Amino acid sequence: MRLDKYLKVSRIIKRRTLAKELVDLGRVEINSRVAKPSSEVNVNDVLSLRLGDRILNIKVLIVQENVKAIDADKMYSILEEKVQ
Repeated sequence: MRLDKYLKVSRIIKRRTLAKELVDLGRVEINSRVAKPSSEVNVNDVLSLRLGDRILNIKVLIVQENVKAIDADKMYSILEEKVQ
């Protein structure tokens, strides 16, 4: 699944356009590599997101096209959350 879509489906980012903008700015890494919106996300990938003054590291657990809002947080686990 595309990175921008994964961020939206998992509800880490509310809208896909915002996810795309965040990735375009170079604020998202997959396995310590700067990602593009079209980068593929796979199970066990580690995503690092810089959201303002927060750094969020998550591990991808599930990749699904359609997920109910109540189950969205089961798609990933938070490894680390830092405030700079």
